[in-house]
Amino acid sequence: MPSRLSRYARPLLGFVLPVGLALGWELAVWLGYSNGRLVPPPSRVFATIVELARSGELMRHIWATLSRVGFGFALGVVAGTVLGAISGYWSLARRLLDPTVQALRAIPSLAWVPLFILWLGIFETSKIVLIAVGVFFPVYLGVMGAILSVDRKIVEVGRVFRLSGPAMIRRILLPAVLPTYVVALRVGLGLGWMFVVAAELIGASEGLGYLLLDGQQLGKPAQIVAAIVIFAILGKTTDWLIEIATAPLLRWQDAFGRERGGA
Repeated sequence: MPSRLSRYARPLLGFVLPVGLALGWELAVWLGYSNGRLVPPPSRVFATIVELARSGELMRHIWATLSRVGFGFALGVVAGTVLGAISGYWSLARRLLDPTVQALRAIPSLAWVPLFILWLGIFETSKIVLIAVGVFFPVYLGVMGAILSVDRKIVEVGRVFRLSGPAMIRRILLPAVLPTYVVALRVGLGLGWMFVVAAELIGASEGLGYLLLDGQQLGKPAQIVAAIVIFAILGKTTDWLIEIATAPLLRWQDAFGRERGGA
């Protein structure tokens, strides 16, 4: 029974820090140490979220941002996985592709905005492509780096057993690459959430990024903080979904962290 309780209580530890900070700031405003005008207390932020939800605006903005991140993430993952696998498995492709990809990776996200507006217009396509660019680079690097770091001895064992190319990928390369690939997906998703703010500066009339900008222009700090809080909740939720979806694929790992988690 104690172990079962600890298993259910362990995830709640992640709430201790944010809830403690929120309660501390609420108490500081209530005691008069701050007027809460520029940094509103959690009660005011919560009231703003409730007001947006009742008006129907909140779900409209959340859905717009979620759909953009979803499509951009899918596009970036496919492109990053394919090109990363080609560059990692084929040395000639790596020499041709990797220098250009590394140079493009150093370009700030906002630098792409005017170019994508010229190429793709101000509608959804440019926003989704910009998010896909942010997702692409960590996935590409993760896949390529994971393939290059596969132990040569394991590959030689596969060759000794005369495994075909597809069998070598399925039985040796894929299990070796998968843990790093999952980490790359999570990093790429995080960058997708960061890039969506820049994407929603491209003539957007809805979305959480638009809500941020609207709050800044109208001088509504509670709306700005509310949008940031919702970004954090959605980002953590989608990251957790990736963890849940990929956990069955990584059960074979006898990793230190897994052992500690089960203790």
